[in-house]
Amino acid sequence: MNKKTIWITGGSTGIGKALAIKFANEGWNVAISARRENLLNEISDSYENIHGFPLDVTDKSKCREVFEQIKNKFQNVDICFFSTGTWNPKKEKDIDVEQIEEVFKINFFGTLNSIKAVEEYFKNKKEGIITIVSSIAGYRGLPNSTGYGPSKSALNNLAESLYFDFKRSNVRVCLVSPGFIKTPMTDKNDFKMPFLKTTEYAAEKIYDGLINKNVFEIHFPKSLTLILKILSFLPSKIYFSLIGKMTKYQKKN
Repeated sequence: MNKKTIWITGGSTGIGKALAIKFANEGWNVAISARRENLLNEISDSYENIHGFPLDVTDKSKCREVFEQIKNKFQNVDICFFSTGTWNPKKEKDIDVEQIEEVFKINFFGTLNSIKAVEEYFKNKKEGIITIVSSIAGYRGLPNSTGYGPSKSALNNLAESLYFDFKRSNVRVCLVSPGFIKTPMTDKNDFKMPFLKTTEYAAEKIYDGLINKNVFEIHFPKSLTLILKILSFLPSKIYFSLIGKMTKYQKKN
């Protein structure tokens, strides 16, 4: 019986790396992509069933090229997990248009380029899972999040739209909304992160949601995400007041 295969972008660090190791330990073929080839090599050298495919997801043609390489190597791809993302909190406090364009280029369009590269394959195959990694920051507007939050909110909307499009071909679209996970990206944060979890915790939750459950959204930890989901339904006046107190955000008089 042929091994199943997963392709993970953003696979050199953080959640992507932890998930690659989790799937490898479960016996899957794992293709990992990221810009830093040296980090990909470090991981693939340690696991015989993890293979690196360097990629900058902002390059549309390269996304297609890399997916062709993965198909040729493994013959079959069952899950795609698109988790490329960037975040620079120091540049989120003001409206930095160039920075916001760069965030969208990577977080939103990089993910979209990856999905486009696999669209025809999965629609013809008529099975499989396409996974879009978003964030709890995409639920509603938050202070000091002029680029990152909006880019994740756009991914949430995209995932819902694609859910209908791919369902007609029996392909599952799945949205992953992590809370605060200790990664090189969240290490940049200068605020207290409630319910902070490890990447291994995230990998376990994602693996369980993809393999053992048939849900649209995998969100964790529930102790945080359920609170935020409730807050997202509140009228704006109440939401702004509560978030303002929670984040100690003071309006200027």
